[in-house]
Amino acid sequence: IHALKTPMLSYHEHNATRQRPNLIKLLKEGENVALVSDAGMPTISDPGYKLVAACIEEGIAVSCVPGASAVTTAIALSGLPTNRFFFQGFLPVKKGARLRTLAELESIPGSIIVMESARRLTKMLADAHHCLGDRAAVVTRELTKRFEEVRRGSLKELVQHYTVAGPPKGEVTVVIGPRNDSATLINSGTLNKMLKKAYEGTSLRDAIKVVSTETGLPRRAVYQHALKLIRGRK
Repeated sequence: IHALKTPMLSYHEHNATRQRPNLIKLLKEGENVALVSDAGMPTISDPGYKLVAACIEEGIAVSCVPGASAVTTAIALSGLPTNRFFFQGFLPVKKGARLRTLAELESIPGSIIVMESARRLTKMLADAHHCLGDRAAVVTRELTKRFEEVRRGSLKELVQHYTVAGPPKGEVTVVIGPRNDSATLINSGTLNKMLKKAYEGTSLRDAIKVVSTETGLPRRAVYQHALKLIRGRK
């Protein structure tokens, strides 16, 4: 359409290590090189950042002309706090590793941005609900494109929606709000009382689920507190 005849080289996750020395060589010979991406902002969740690092290491000047970014677009549309946010990127594919990563994010004092494949979205939201509690969240897809969609709700509500509706189509970015301030105000004594009451006539697992739902605290945090309570009785 634009009759551009500029030579182009493919640079991606699978050939980046091999291609970087070639690009650095071109730059040292005085050529100008532009790094572009077929979607999103170059270098964000993208091997392009290693090329930038290599240029800096070689003393080659780097400049940036910002483009569309799912990260900043999603947080801007979310309606969730933007003064502090953490970009997680893609979570691990395997459930155990994903749960461990989500547990590490529990103490982040701000919104959390996660990129996820559409087919794993429901599982990721369910694991986030389990580890982080029932926080406000927003699922965005196909940002800046024709079929752009933004769905808001609690993590629990979003899990229920996608369980019934099935995975959405397209590229997905999720924003999870900060932990509920009211949950942080629950002191140890109150939590002990709630656990003891919930534990009467039911299993520890069910008691933890009840207290987590009532307080908004993530189940992992309630579980750790319950273990301390049980050990204290021995």
